[in-house]
Amino acid sequence: MAKEKILFHSEGIPFVLKQKGEIRKWIKATIENEGQSCGELSFIFCSDEYLLDINIQYLNHDTFTDIITFDNSETEGLIEGDIFISIDRIRDNALQFKTSERDELHRVIIHGILHLLGYKDKGKELKARMTIKENQYLASRTF
Repeated sequence: MAKEKILFHSEGIPFVLKQKGEIRKWIKATIENEGQSCGELSFIFCSDEYLLDINIQYLNHDTFTDIITFDNSETEGLIEGDIFISIDRIRDNALQFKTSERDELHRVIIHGILHLLGYKDKGKELKARMTIKENQYLASRTF
């Protein structure tokens, strides 16, 4: 069985995630609550431009986004992937949605995990279900 490993990196920007230990526990608890196991996850924090390049290269989308998730899972029930998050988008969205950067970052982190767990957000009903799950897991934070 693959070893659980949750890694955090920044690419091309000066960003250091706070409360890494607590966030790792929260991610693992979320995955286990959904009946799956945590394998290797990499979170890469980057700029709008860095994520735009990935969006164009891999998804043929010429738009800014806050997150791109690549599912690397090869074993049923074992969640693995690379999650790229634009800190520029997190900051702008926090202002737009009148929330803290910390809460917006946590929402996007758990959004990526929910994608790896199989949740979709294309269409009104699926997006509403995703938002309910995000809120559920944000409320479960103990830090």
